[in-house]
Amino acid sequence: MSISSLPIVDLSLAEDPSTAEQFRATLRDATHDVGFFYLIGHGVDPTSCARVTDVARDFFALPDEEKLAVENVHSPHFRGYTRLGGELTGGTPDWREVIDIGPDRDPVTPFDDAAPWEILEGPNLWPASLPELKSVMTEWNTKLTDVAMRLLRQWALALGQEPDVFDAAFAENPSTLIKVVRYPARHDESASQGVGGHKDSGVLTLLFVEPGRGGLQVEHDGQWVDADPVDGALIVNIGELLEFATSGYLKATVHRVVSPHDGRDRISIPFFFNPALSARIPRLELPAELAARAAGVTEDVGNAIHDTYGANALKSRLRAHPDVAAIHHPDLIGPSQK
Repeated sequence: MSISSLPIVDLSLAEDPSTAEQFRATLRDATHDVGFFYLIGHGVDPTSCARVTDVARDFFALPDEEKLAVENVHSPHFRGYTRLGGELTGGTPDWREVIDIGPDRDPVTPFDDAAPWEILEGPNLWPASLPELKSVMTEWNTKLTDVAMRLLRQWALALGQEPDVFDAAFAENPSTLIKVVRYPARHDESASQGVGGHKDSGVLTLLFVEPGRGGLQVEHDGQWVDADPVDGALIVNIGELLEFATSGYLKATVHRVVSPHDGRDRISIPFFFNPALSARIPRLELPAELAARAAGVTEDVGNAIHDTYGANALKSRLRAHPDVAAIHHPDLIGPSQK
């Protein structure tokens, strides 16, 4: 079935017993059929959205030497700033600059049987001249964690589960990630990869895009569907772990960003809601009518989907940032990354 735009889902309807069942049916159908949707009624106020946009622009306006002082090549945890062309998707450089922000934690002390993904735990790199970046993004993390948890519990109910079926995976040390992204305008029409086609490796993503700035495209039935921002809405998509949990009833959807060609740049702030690195997402026993429509987890020799978030996350980091891996973790670089 072809579509021309993403479905719209109103989270506020989940709070009213008279509309909750219809909300869950809409949520389930949107993510089974498309995997992406616009979320309204989420409760994140416009002032907070304006504040994250402003601080993002303040960061990217810093002198290059200040941004490079927090470049991710200085972080064994893949945190910090990535310069233009410094991140790869499908082996091709993405034309964007980014700062990656996760939970500020102490690094894991190495031990003999530590899982390799433990290297992802650690502190952020914060620019000294912009202390408000930390406070604004910490508040944003809190607000979007609340939205994501409410949404995940509604998904559980929509799939015939207890509402807390996913809670244990997020109970301790969830591995949320905020990517603050700027896509510069490009004047060469042949150079359009803002970020290449990919699936997200975690559970779900909440995306805020500066109003009026398109470029996100979602693959559906072999076609690319434009997902331009809708006023007041977050854009939501599921990741590979929800595909795993539902045996493919919900599918992680390929998406990409086309670079702006109208002379204006684009600010985009995806929030990735992920469990603890060591958490295993439960494989759900779906109701018979849903299980009959589950196509199975995607089998791709070039992109295996793991049940443990840390394995999925490390896979993505090593591919996207081979320079960081070569500096800090050469022992983890396989033949495909060399």
